[in-house]
Amino acid sequence: MEDKLLYRVTEVAEYLSLSRSKVYELVRAGVLPSVRIDGSRRVRGDDVLAYVESLRRAA
Repeated sequence: MEDKLLYRVTEVAEYLSLSRSKVYELVRAGVLPSVRIDGSRRVRGDDVLAYVESLRRAA
């Protein structure tokens, strides 16, 4: 995820092979940081990669 700085939740869900609602759950839980821009939720690509790395360390 290095093409853009910010990704839509649907793009993150597709990248992680998760449902859109699961990504929102991760965002609400504070596990996956996000920003809100005019009512749209966006996730930084670096934060997605950091989340995946945290999974690797926990396994």
